[in-house]
Amino acid sequence: MKPARNLIISVLSILTVIQGGAIIVTAVAVYPIPQTANALSIICPENVPIATSGDNVYITWWSNKTGNHEVLFRASNDNGASFSDKINLSNNTTTESIDAMIEASGNNVFVTWWERNETANDPVMRISNDNGLTFGPILSLANNGTIEG
Repeated sequence: MKPARNLIISVLSILTVIQGGAIIVTAVAVYPIPQTANALSIICPENVPIATSGDNVYITWWSNKTGNHEVLFRASNDNGASFSDKINLSNNTTTESIDAMIEASGNNVFVTWWERNETANDPVMRISNDNGLTFGPILSLANNGTIEG
């Protein structure tokens, strides 16, 4: 369904993907607001951590619904029409996991974030080699080796 030409769509939660010149939008809540201009405007958060590779769309974010911030991840293999269940990538109760970023290339997905508490401020990363189905261990970017969890 195409929106009317004179419509602003204000979105509570949004995922925007541009692929092949087309904009694909998956929204949690959409509120159409008529306007006099002949344009479609989409209001969305800045710096939404999204990556694409082929038909795959990957999104990561951090949330504090468990009492401390955790980095979460979801994947789509159909250009954002549907998404997998969320995966908690950080799963750490002793630090705040925040400022996630994501990149993708081929079948590989790279998610980085910061683990912070009173004594630590460490960049970490997890890598998937199967389009986000599974992820390897948490890698400490400030030190050699992995963080045991």
